[in-house]
Amino acid sequence: MKTEEQLKQEVIEKIKTVFDPELPVNIWELGLIYEVNIVPINNVQVIMTLTAPSCPAAQTLPHEVDQKIREVEGINDVFVEITWTPTWTKDMMSEEAKLELGFL
Repeated sequence: MKTEEQLKQEVIEKIKTVFDPELPVNIWELGLIYEVNIVPINNVQVIMTLTAPSCPAAQTLPHEVDQKIREVEGINDVFVEITWTPTWTKDMMSEEAKLELGFL
């Protein structure tokens, strides 16, 4: 039986396989994922944002995140919520993402 922390790490690794279609960086490194919570019993709650409300991937990215997380063995259900607070900014990107996109 996996611990909550192990499940969370596996979920994060799956999230890192989801890329913004307009940028060559995964959404974790872009800072689009605000929270990943494992709640009883082995359900996952993700709070995420998008780069802008008019983002063309607004319909597809949350669904892709949901589907990738469901691939993790032991996960029962997934809830992906979009929030616009706080507003995403380039400052939320990891150093790796900033380097990849030429912001450093």
